[in-house]
Amino acid sequence: MQAALAAARDGDDHTTAELLDEAAGMAARVGDGHDHHRTAFGPVAVDLARVAAALDLGDAGAAVVWHEKTVARDGWRWLPAEHRAAHLLDAARAYLHVGDPGNAARALLAAERTAPDEVRHRPAARAVLTQVAHDPHAPATIVQLAAALTVS
Repeated sequence: MQAALAAARDGDDHTTAELLDEAAGMAARVGDGHDHHRTAFGPVAVDLARVAAALDLGDAGAAVVWHEKTVARDGWRWLPAEHRAAHLLDAARAYLHVGDPGNAARALLAAERTAPDEVRHRPAARAVLTQVAHDPHAPATIVQLAAALTVS
């Protein structure tokens, strides 16, 4: 998965897809909820990597589709809270890129409820929060969170 994400950052969509498909095959053998070595590796983790890769490749629409599909799966709840929160921050970025600040706000608030430190201390989270808070239709909870974190 890490090699696939590196390929995505380099803009190599073919290698990214190939490596993620290979990871998906391995993850299918592990299954969701059978993480005996506590690596958080499984089918849902691969799908979350697909979200991050799609964002890096500039396909926010695909990132949103993978996000919505993945969080609906049972394996989502088996992931560590920090992984879920970090993913929700990626989802918020994807929603912003497709022009959906309402769902971006919901993803940010879910991340903050899941693992507050992921939102409070990650520079990328603060950047997304800044963008969402400046939307004229931002929910009051986002504005309050931005104020509490002194994000402008």
